[in-house]
Amino acid sequence: MKYPFASLLLFAACALLSVGAHAEKADTSKPMNIEADALRYDDLHQTSVFTGNVVITKGTIIIRGARVDVRQDPEGYQYATVTAAPGKLAFYRQKREGLNEYIEGESQTIEYDGKADTVKFIGRAVLRRYTGATLSDETTGALITYNNATDVFTVDGRIAQPGGDEGAPGTRVRAMLIPQAAASASAGTPPAAAPAALQPSSRLGGTAK
Repeated sequence: MKYPFASLLLFAACALLSVGAHAEKADTSKPMNIEADALRYDDLHQTSVFTGNVVITKGTIIIRGARVDVRQDPEGYQYATVTAAPGKLAFYRQKREGLNEYIEGESQTIEYDGKADTVKFIGRAVLRRYTGATLSDETTGALITYNNATDVFTVDGRIAQPGGDEGAPGTRVRAMLIPQAAASASAGTPPAAAPAALQPSSRLGGTAK
């Protein structure tokens, strides 16, 4: 079922989309298409809930999940939570500005913060960077926070609990970094033209909402 209503698109247009310095700028002017099995819209509280095989596309952005909750604050900033079906992972993908690169992430829950311009991948989180169709980098952890404006991401092996508790023992953070020359050769481009890699933060951490 598609929801082409102007009011819903205006409300949801920026909720799930990263438009930082390194995200694809043309995505902001592209129409948004939302498909789901059902929709519940609350105009008073400015919230929308899409459920059932939700697929959102806008330019280079693709988002998939079993449920997407969208809200808007009084300042006009949008926030969204994408929830996966049991046993599956929610999905997020977007092209990087001016590069033949894509950022792709999966996790049990994905949270987008329009004010901070960040995306959080929570629970069985995976963040990948592709050069064309070739995998360049892959990082896994319990929590990955990606800043669209700075291209900095942090990875934590456990998810902090409310009240400052550390919660259950986490998993080891794992990263696979392919040499840029090898990635460029696989993609069919000269090594000298290899794009810049994502910049991980020197501080591991982050707190889930």
